[in-house]
Amino acid sequence: MKTVLCYGDSNTWGYNPRGGRFDHSIRWPAVMASLLNPPGIIPGMPGSASPAFWVVEEGLNGRTTCLEDPIEGDRNGLRQLIPILRSHRPLDLVIVMLGTNDLKRRFNPSPYEISHGAQLVAKAALSSECGPGDGQPKVLLVCPAPITKAEAFAQIISPDAFEISRKMAAHYKACAKECGAAFFDAGEVISASSPADGIHWEADDHRNFAKAMAEQVRKLLES
Repeated sequence: MKTVLCYGDSNTWGYNPRGGRFDHSIRWPAVMASLLNPPGIIPGMPGSASPAFWVVEEGLNGRTTCLEDPIEGDRNGLRQLIPILRSHRPLDLVIVMLGTNDLKRRFNPSPYEISHGAQLVAKAALSSECGPGDGQPKVLLVCPAPITKAEAFAQIISPDAFEISRKMAAHYKACAKECGAAFFDAGEVISASSPADGIHWEADDHRNFAKAMAEQVRKLLES
């Protein structure tokens, strides 16, 4: 059984752009798990066959790449990473999708700095010795989908964030190549976040992204 850890922010946690949290049937890590495993398998259910893939859902609202949030606090993705990896080891693959929260006004973001913050997380996962046999897990660095202009978070998000989010993919791709991680651009399957709040994904976005991630997981772990 292959173990995949999904490390991200509120779009991995499953925040509903209209409030609350989507249930497991919608959130992309759980949907991805259902696509990766044969029909009828329910992980952890007595009497059910063992799944081919075990997917760990590790999303946190407000999580940054490597920045300390002076207002929300305790959101530094780099600082939190290693204890989480160690608690779920051995890991065959770590999917890292962070950077949207770095677009907040208080961080004065640039696409270069955000991508290199995400790269620090990818590098830490690669050197964590939390893979099979205390080796290196594979890492898939995902550039978050572009955000949408909306009033909901206008006082929180940088006024340039809309444009910045559309420039990040090229930087993420270069950072992934530089550190030896695989790369995927969420913008390939999600053109932009929900117009309801500008940041979070709709249910269909979760399903479409889950399909794309299932393909990436198979390519990385079944080859």
